[in-house]
Amino acid sequence: MNDLLEAILLGFIEGLTEFLPISSTGHLLIVENWIGRRSDLFNVAIQAGAILAVSLVYRARIWELATSLHRQETRDYALKLLAAFTITAALGLIAKTLGVELPETVTPVAIALIVGGVAILAVERHVKGLSPRETVTWGVAIAVGVAQVVAGVFPGTSRSAAAIFAAMLAGLSSRPRAAEFAFLVGIPVMFAATGHELLATYLEPGGVASESWIELGVAFVVAALTGFVAVKWLLRWVSGHSFVPFAWYRIVMGFVLLAVT
Repeated sequence: MNDLLEAILLGFIEGLTEFLPISSTGHLLIVENWIGRRSDLFNVAIQAGAILAVSLVYRARIWELATSLHRQETRDYALKLLAAFTITAALGLIAKTLGVELPETVTPVAIALIVGGVAILAVERHVKGLSPRETVTWGVAIAVGVAQVVAGVFPGTSRSAAAIFAAMLAGLSSRPRAAEFAFLVGIPVMFAATGHELLATYLEPGGVASESWIELGVAFVVAALTGFVAVKWLLRWVSGHSFVPFAWYRIVMGFVLLAVT
């Protein structure tokens, strides 16, 4: 397959799966096993393309937060976003420094998909029948921050799934509100990760020259466009449906991966 077409395919898959609770890492791993592994910068940068999409979807909310900090409610929400990001960044840096991360190979990812699917079913059963609670507490902020690190340590978990369901377990039982908080926290997290990989590439001898910047740029744009559509669709879905179908998809996909490896 042509390298540019491969970049387009990877960008499409990333944009489609980054925000659905089905693990973008798992899907990218399957495709990259077929067409070849890309650099860490490439994989992180296309995630940033998807995060750009969520920034556009929530642009009005972001603008409201930025211009209404004089209101106590807005400051409280912004501080909780900052706390969740700080926890993710600090614990994530510690985990990366210590090398605490499972390999991105098929078996661990497949197991994470299955375990994550079962966890989603359990969370949905827990919140079923509860009145939707929309208050973001400090417990929610801490849970989301820790959950994102767990997702980073266990490839296949899905960052968005971990954050959303951690929020729901911590008391934010409104699915749209849980998704909003998880996605807003993900914006600085993924842009920071991209910046870190850019710096690492720049400092690595020959790193800049070895990267295919045109392919990376194309994949970034495709991920952003696809991610925009995926997020808009997901937000409509969760306003009237549960995440149960995604749980069963994960479980089936996980067993299929185990069967073919």
